[in-house]
Amino acid sequence: MAEARQPERLCVGCRTLHPKRELLRIVKSPDGMVAIDPTGKSPGRGAYLCPSPECLRKARRQNGLSWSFKGRVVPAVYDALEEIVQHEEDGT
Repeated sequence: MAEARQPERLCVGCRTLHPKRELLRIVKSPDGMVAIDPTGKSPGRGAYLCPSPECLRKARRQNGLSWSFKGRVVPAVYDALEEIVQHEEDGT
């Protein structure tokens, strides 16, 4: 029997498809708040990012989250993502 296909999502930094489970999800809730979604199940529009500093730099430079959410995203969101990416890279 064929293996079940894993859902893929586009990284807002490198613009390549990756398995959904390998990416960080950022969500814009129905009330307009943008937050990191560690569960991957929060309601709202989601955007995905590779947990790498390079993809985060590209997303910040290209305003990837603003593009995905079709609206302005405050720099504090990118700063919070930077901390998470750093922890992911350090393995903590």
